[in-house]
Amino acid sequence: MAIVAPDIGIDLGTANTQIYVKKKGIVINEPSLLVADREGRHTVRAIGEEARVMLGRTSADVSAVWPMSDGMIRDFDMTQAMLHFFVRKAIGVSRLVKPRAIMTIPCRVSPIERRAVKKAAVYAGIRENQLRLVEKPFAAAVGSGLPVFEPVGSMVVDIGGGTTEAAVISLGGIVVSRSIRMGGVKMDEAIIAYVKRKFNMLIGERTAEDVKMALGSALPMKEERRVLVRGRDMITNLPQTAEISSAQVYEALSAPCEAILAAIQHVLERTPPELAGDVLKSGIHLTGGGAQLFALDQYIASELDMPVLLAKDPMSCAALGAGHLADNIDLLHRIGKDSFLKGDAEE
Repeated sequence: MAIVAPDIGIDLGTANTQIYVKKKGIVINEPSLLVADREGRHTVRAIGEEARVMLGRTSADVSAVWPMSDGMIRDFDMTQAMLHFFVRKAIGVSRLVKPRAIMTIPCRVSPIERRAVKKAAVYAGIRENQLRLVEKPFAAAVGSGLPVFEPVGSMVVDIGGGTTEAAVISLGGIVVSRSIRMGGVKMDEAIIAYVKRKFNMLIGERTAEDVKMALGSALPMKEERRVLVRGRDMITNLPQTAEISSAQVYEALSAPCEAILAAIQHVLERTPPELAGDVLKSGIHLTGGGAQLFALDQYIASELDMPVLLAKDPMSCAALGAGHLADNIDLLHRIGKDSFLKGDAEE
C-alpha cells in the first residue's frame, strides 16, 4: 500500500470536473452534478456520471444540483461533497499523507471566492499548504503545449461550460485577460429560449445539449439539417414534438458567438504591440469543451482575419496543464509574480 498520495491536477468546471493523477493521466472526467434530497440537502443520491443519467428524470423529492456556476462555487456544501467524492475515487482512501494539488480557477476571482475554493479542496483531502491555484487559461496554455515561459506572446481562449476566458500569456504570466459569463451552458440556455419563443415548447437541458451537438454551428451550414425535439407544450402542458433546423439553431447561437468574439477583441485591443505581433504569427488557440462548436474557429478567423487553431484535445487542456504542473512542481517558481502566485502570497 502506498503511504504518500500522488500529486494531482484538478480542473473544477461548471459543467465537468477532471482530475489528473501523476503518472496515470486524467482518471476522472465526469459532470459537475449531484442528485440530492430536496429536504435537508445532506443526502446525496448520486454524483457525476451516475447523476447525469438521472438528469431530468428525478422524482419530486429529489433534485439535480449543479454546484458550480460561471466557473465558481454556487453551493458550497454540494461542491465539498462532489470534490471529496471525485478525489477519493481518483486516488483511493488508504493514504496516510494527503496529496499535493494544482487547481484551476477563473481569471476573475475575488479573495472570498478563492478562499472558498481552497476550503472545498482541503475538505476533499488536499494538503492545505500544498495547494496551488492556477488561472485556467494559463493551465490550458500549458496543456496545449504553448511556450508559456518563453519571451513570446501566446493567446488562449478557453470556452468552458460557464465562462469564456481569453488571455495573452508571456514569460510565465498572463499579460492581458478577459473573462465573461458565456460558455456551453449559456449556449444550451439560448437554444431552450429559442425553442420556447419559436415553438411555444419547453425542452430540458439534456435535449438542448443534444440539439447543440447535432446542429450547432457558428456559421450557416451549407446543407440544412433537421432533427425532431420533444418537450412540453406551454399551453396544454401535454407532450409535444417539433422539428428544428440547423438554420434556426445557428440563429439561436449567434448571440453567444458574438459575445465570445467581443471578449477576444477586447483582449487583442489591449495587447502590447510586440506580443500582438507574436499572436498574429502563432494564431489564437481555442480550448475548452465549448470550443468544439462546429465552425467556431472559422467564424473567429473570418471576423478577425487571423489564424485560429482548435487544440488537439480542447476539453482536457486545462486538466492536462494542471497535471503537467503537478508533475513538474519546480516550474511553479518560473511563473510571473503578476500571475496567480501573487494572489496566494497576498492572502
